[in-house]
Amino acid sequence: MKSINRRTVLKGTAATGVALAAPAILKAGDALASSGTVNVFAWGDYVQDNIKDAFEKETGITVNLSTYGSNDEAENKLRAAGGKGFDVVFPSVDTGPNYYKDNLLAEIDESKFKVDEVIPSIYRASINLGATNRGKRYLIPCDWGTEGMTWDSETMPDLKYGVISYGDMWKPDMNGQVAVRQKSVLVSLAIYLDATGEVKSNRAMDLYKSEEECKRVFEAVTKYAIEHRQNIGAFWNNATEATAAFTDAGCTIGQTWDTTGILLHRDTNPKWRYTMPKEGGLGWIDTMGIPSGAENVDQAYAFINFMLTPEAGGMFANNTGYNSAAVDADKHLNDEQKAAFQMAYPDPAAIDNLWWWPAQTDFFASLRSLYSEQLTNA
Repeated sequence: MKSINRRTVLKGTAATGVALAAPAILKAGDALASSGTVNVFAWGDYVQDNIKDAFEKETGITVNLSTYGSNDEAENKLRAAGGKGFDVVFPSVDTGPNYYKDNLLAEIDESKFKVDEVIPSIYRASINLGATNRGKRYLIPCDWGTEGMTWDSETMPDLKYGVISYGDMWKPDMNGQVAVRQKSVLVSLAIYLDATGEVKSNRAMDLYKSEEECKRVFEAVTKYAIEHRQNIGAFWNNATEATAAFTDAGCTIGQTWDTTGILLHRDTNPKWRYTMPKEGGLGWIDTMGIPSGAENVDQAYAFINFMLTPEAGGMFANNTGYNSAAVDADKHLNDEQKAAFQMAYPDPAAIDNLWWWPAQTDFFASLRSLYSEQLTNA
């Protein structure tokens, strides 16, 4: 992922509603894709009105949008429908194996979308993170982001990049002030306790080594979390819940997606800050896939190509606070998004030190659910 570290975020400006300049979304001869409908199943904040309107204006294709708030919700709904009902879906790359085992995704035809529109390092890295199965590609990178630390800089002025740690959530004086997502806090605890030497786990990678090792690490970190359970003021499982943990539930620090901390800082109060902990943030890649039962395949590729234009990538990043995987999307960032990127990743080391979610294994997924439930019910 080295070229991400050299991502230029200080070039160019564009408003969130930037106009698209004929990005040539459709392939030559793709007449079928120049009209009709595409059924998109996406994260709640991904396909906002400016993106939807621009796509429909450029292509003549109508977008029918359905949304979800978690990977589990997306998988379960597509599985229940046998891969039918949608033409484009946005899985996180590490969940790819969950779709492959039930044949829920169609193989990607790389001649039908513009491969060179994806940042090359992300496209290559996605191969080993879950975007391929048995040598065939099923998922195309759309965006990337992180899960790091959000905190109230007025009540904790000493915390800053290079100092803040996952361990700050577990200090004795943090009763009821911490917001976490069960499924990821157990992994960050593994990284933290490995760094302190308390629970060795090869920086949490032992969770993927074998079922026995996965169970060993999860048992140890869940025990630690339960012993410090009084610190947790709110659990969250989607962006709305994460934001409410700070605005409504009284939390002052927590582990959140980047968009939560960035939007709290931008839209609620600048006292809220977001950055990477010194042990390294959790990095993720979200992708676009075509369900195996898709009925509007040409329109699906038209939508995918649109999302990978620099202009749409810039709109997406400005809308959500996430980072588009489209080449040159950074040239269309607004000033707020440039500032947000600098806050989250003040230097190249912030990205160099990211821990990227690996492709899930069956034993990891089931054990994580088991221990997450134990923490929830403790």
